[in-house]
Amino acid sequence: MASSQILFSPLCVALLFFSFPLIVSSIGINYGQVANNLPPPKNVIPLLKSVGATKVKLYDADPQALRAFSGSGFELTVALGNEYLAQVKDSDKARDWVKQNVQAYLPGTKIVAIVVGNEVLTSNQSALTAALFPAMQSIHAALVDCGLNKQIFVTTAHSLAILDVSYPPSATSFRRDLLGSLTPILDFHVKTGSPILINAYPFFAYEENPKHVSLDFVLFQPNQGFTDPGSNFHYDNMLFAQVDAVYHALDAVGISYKKVPIVVSETGWPSNGDPQEVGATCDNARKYNGNLIKMMMSKKMRTPIRPDCDLTIFVFALFNENLKPGPTSERNYGLFNPDGTPVYSLGIKTSSSSSGGSSSGSKNSTGGGGSSGGSTGGSSGGGGGIYTPGITENPSPDYMSISSAGVKFSTLHLICSFTLAISLLKETTMMEQGRI
Repeated sequence: MASSQILFSPLCVALLFFSFPLIVSSIGINYGQVANNLPPPKNVIPLLKSVGATKVKLYDADPQALRAFSGSGFELTVALGNEYLAQVKDSDKARDWVKQNVQAYLPGTKIVAIVVGNEVLTSNQSALTAALFPAMQSIHAALVDCGLNKQIFVTTAHSLAILDVSYPPSATSFRRDLLGSLTPILDFHVKTGSPILINAYPFFAYEENPKHVSLDFVLFQPNQGFTDPGSNFHYDNMLFAQVDAVYHALDAVGISYKKVPIVVSETGWPSNGDPQEVGATCDNARKYNGNLIKMMMSKKMRTPIRPDCDLTIFVFALFNENLKPGPTSERNYGLFNPDGTPVYSLGIKTSSSSSGGSSSGSKNSTGGGGSSGGSTGGSSGGGGGIYTPGITENPSPDYMSISSAGVKFSTLHLICSFTLAISLLKETTMMEQGRI
C-alpha cells in the first residue's frame, strides 16, 4: 500500500529552496535634455540598462526620443509642459496633441503615462493654476476618444511645497490655500485610478538645516532613524518620511483619497553646487543615488503608512544638463556625463543583454550627467533587455550592500528556506528508514 505522505527527494528540496522569488522594485530614471552636448536618444538606452532601469520619464514628447525607444521594452512617461496648458484646455487641440505625440508612436513605443504640467500649483502663477485641471481633463478625454485611456494614465507633478509642514509625517496636511485647486485633481485621480506625482528631494531639507538634519538619515546610510510620535511609525530615511507625509495629507483630506497611490516622480542629489549649497558633493550624490538604486534592486519599496502599496521612484537624472538655469547644483544632478562616462560609481553591477545597442555581460554601473527641464529633476527611467542586479565584489564601505529592510527580507527568506529544507530532508530520511 502506497504511503499517503509525500516524499521529497534532495533535488525537490533544492528546487523548493531556490524557488522563493526575490521581490524587487522597477527603477525609473528622468531623462532631461536641457543641454547642447548630449548624445542622441538612441545612444542612451545602454546607459539606462546599465543602471537596471525599466522606466523612463521625459519632460516633453520629443519625436526623436520616442522613435529611439520603439521596441526597447522601456515604459515611457511623456510630458506636456506648463507652456501648453492653456492651449490643450481646448478639446480639439488636446486630441490633436494626443494623436501626434502619443498615438502615432504606439504600440512600438510603450507610453504608459502623460504628465500634464510640472509643479504648477506652487508656481504662484494664477493663470497656470487655473489651466491645469481643465488641461488634465481634456487630455484624458482625448485618450478616451482614441481608446487609450485603459493603457495610459494622466497626472501632474507636485513639489513638497503643497504641504503646510512635512515633519513629522503624522502632522502634515495640504496647504489650505491650495485645496481649492488640489481637491478636483485628487477627485480626478480617484475617478481615473491615476497616481499623484511628487518631486521629493531630501537634499533640500539637509541644505537648509545641516546642523539639525542627519546626513546619514538623508543618504540611506545606517542610522538610528526616528519614530513619529503621532503614528509610532519608525523611519530610517527621509525620503520615506516625505512620502508618508503626503500620504497622511491625503488621508487628512478625506477617506476617499486613501487609495490614491503616490509616485516619486523626481528625487536625486547634486554632485556639485555653489559654496552655499551645503551637501552638494560627488560623494554624497554617490551615496544617495547608489543606496537608493540598491534598495530598489533588492526589494519592493513600501513605506510604513502604506505597507501594501509599491512605491515607484524616478531618479533625477540621467545626464548633467549644461543649459539648465539656476544654481550650479541644477546642472549637476546627472548620473552620467554627456559623453556617457559616469559622474561617480554607484557601486552596483548589472548584466544586460540588449538588441538596442547595449553590450551583453556584466557592467559596473556608475552615474553622472544631467537632466532636463523639470523642477530640479528629470524624467522617469525605462529599461529593456534582461538584467540581473548584483553587488560589486568589493563594494565601497560607504554603500549599504542592500537596505536595512532588504537585509531583513533576504535574511528571513534564507532562514525560512534553509529551515524548511533541513526539516524536509530529515523527514525524508526518517521515512526511508521506516521510522515514520
